[in-house]
Amino acid sequence: MPNPETDLSLSLMYLGSEVMSILSSKKYVYIEEVLMNFLKVDARRNPDLFLDALTFLYSLGIVEHSGYKIKLKNHHDYTQATIF
Repeated sequence: MPNPETDLSLSLMYLGSEVMSILSSKKYVYIEEVLMNFLKVDARRNPDLFLDALTFLYSLGIVEHSGYKIKLKNHHDYTQATIF
């Protein structure tokens, strides 16, 4: 649970959902391309926050990788109910 004083736009769960929206094309995308799109949204974001969000999604089984490319796993319509 985030601290009540935490800026929720920088929370791991929110950032993970932002990465998911960038990956919504359902095809493999270079990690650097996703990182650049992620960083453009807010000047307070940094590569460490991106890697934390990506690790969070990978540990939940939401993303898969092939070399330096990542994508959302196939055959899933992710909602809060299906993730948790």
